[in-house]
Amino acid sequence: MAWARNILRVNLTKGTCANEPLNMEWAQKYLGQRGLATKYLVEETDPKVDPLSPDNKMIMATGPLTGTPASTAGRYSVITKGALTGAIACSNSGGFFGNEMKNAGYDMIILEGKAEKPSYLWIYDDQVEIRDATHLWGKTVWQTEEELRSELGVPDTIIASIGPAGEKLVRFACIMNDLHRAAGRSGVGAVMGSKNLKAIALRGTGGVSLADPQAYMEGQWAMKAKLREAPVTAEGLPMYGTEVLVNVINEHGALPTRNHQETVFAEAENISGETLTETRLVANKACFACTIACGRVTTLPGEAASKYSVTTNPRNWKIAGEGPEYEAAWAMGAECGIGDLDALIKTNWLCNDLGMDSISFGA
Repeated sequence: MAWARNILRVNLTKGTCANEPLNMEWAQKYLGQRGLATKYLVEETDPKVDPLSPDNKMIMATGPLTGTPASTAGRYSVITKGALTGAIACSNSGGFFGNEMKNAGYDMIILEGKAEKPSYLWIYDDQVEIRDATHLWGKTVWQTEEELRSELGVPDTIIASIGPAGEKLVRFACIMNDLHRAAGRSGVGAVMGSKNLKAIALRGTGGVSLADPQAYMEGQWAMKAKLREAPVTAEGLPMYGTEVLVNVINEHGALPTRNHQETVFAEAENISGETLTETRLVANKACFACTIACGRVTTLPGEAASKYSVTTNPRNWKIAGEGPEYEAAWAMGAECGIGDLDALIKTNWLCNDLGMDSISFGA
């Protein structure tokens, strides 16, 4: 296990940041980031709490393999009482934020209370500060990351932030990290916005410690060999991304279409991973230490970039971004009866930039 054995507890109301030891008994009993953080949430939070009140807590959690070379283990989870459902939310995201958090020496960040004014959290290893984010409030995710990187001036800083949707407490707002990766479900972005927390910027220069590095790496090489041999992880996902599922599921008669009134979409091929790869793909992209690399870097060239009225807003002039994933493809595509891949790509970028869950938005 690669536990840092350390928690960062941030009380935004009091403006305090303190380290405390990870409860290793719980870490062994409630294995994994979701289980462990849920245990902390249940023990520390009144189940009747309003999700958007200062008394609700939000936990950003890594797991026992985060920060190691395990494929797909670089993720982190956000656990809180969700704004959308009123139940325990666990929204997870890929990219590099989870790894950076572990490298900074923290298994979890527990956020409590509400800041008096818009704020962001700056973590550089064991140096932690709550800083003014008034100048960032109202900015989109992409604008926030750009301005924070320039302001901090620390290379390789990783940022998780909310967009205007989270600030305005949209119930399906998400937390975005690495510009395009989303902790998307259950309104965790609204909870973050309710705490007046615009962003968390991280830089970790440490690493992880393993009890038996040799045995662990032997297991990792064996696992990665299996990933290279399996058709889905060796060919399907790296070549076409998660959108490879559009045609597969449509052919099985199970693609959510026109508000679930139908299960087959006649224009599925138009929004499929195959079509995206052939016409709009720039490159595939991997999350930390993952050999699958199913992420999609996409572009809208020429007229494809300017045919939508939303593009008249200067913040939307971008002609490159990431996605969509399969879930966004059915939610904003087939589910809405839309077979225009360019419209789907553009809308997905807008959801990411505004900090809205593309699945809930489509639905």
